[in-house]
Amino acid sequence: MPHSNIYQLILSRRTIRRFQQKEIPGETLSELVQAARLAPSGSNLQPLTSIIVNRKELLPEVFFTTRWAGYITPKGTPSPEERPTAYIVVLINRNIRAAGGYHDSGAAMMSMILAAWEKGIGSCWIGSVEREQLAALLAIPAHFEIDCVLALGYPAEQP
Repeated sequence: MPHSNIYQLILSRRTIRRFQQKEIPGETLSELVQAARLAPSGSNLQPLTSIIVNRKELLPEVFFTTRWAGYITPKGTPSPEERPTAYIVVLINRNIRAAGGYHDSGAAMMSMILAAWEKGIGSCWIGSVEREQLAALLAIPAHFEIDCVLALGYPAEQP
């Protein structure tokens, strides 16, 4: 892709908080995780792991562990018929990087966000997460720290 197209992609991207209830193909979600995996990583330690959540029965449970721009609630919170159709949970493996890793996570998130937008998929980067509750729900081992969650879906709004 020519650099000017990347720049236009960056300029056009906006946070999406309202989604169509159209399923994102699993292959597409895997491609987004691949984009995250190829993002820069301090000392090339690659301490990140991602969990794709797209099973219909888990989506509402994950939704309730996230806080959607709480300072603008209820405007910032999607209604049940506008909720994300997938999530990608980004984890830092504390056995690989004992502290930090947040810059790695930021680079990975931005790679996924731009890759998603290029495919017509909107996203909302969520840092306000009930981490213990989400870790229990997804049976995440203790040596992983949940850094953030990427909510995904085809846009139902144009912010």
